[in-house]
Amino acid sequence: MIGKLDPEERVMKDVINDYWSISKDKSFAWKSDGIMDLVQSSIETLGWESSDNISVEIGGTQVYEINGAGTKWAPTKGTKKYNKDAFIVIKNLDRNPTISSKLNNEDK
Repeated sequence: MIGKLDPEERVMKDVINDYWSISKDKSFAWKSDGIMDLVQSSIETLGWESSDNISVEIGGTQVYEINGAGTKWAPTKGTKKYNKDAFIVIKNLDRNPTISSKLNNEDK
């Protein structure tokens, strides 16, 4: 069905199998020179270290804030749905300092 993406749906079923495989014990296994190697290369390019505080988050989601009947069209409050264009964000929290803005005295 077009436009439907439930969490149970296998979203990576159409991804080229050159990047991943299923091992004998049915766990997810990455192949050499696949997507995880690309992520590792990017991390090395950025100069991140193994001791850095890394956060992995999912973007492109909807969280319902209105309490519904628990149906597809009126989900219960707190239900999370993933958009078809959902994405993964990898953040290095140690290299993202929060600095408050300061008043410029020259503007007075």
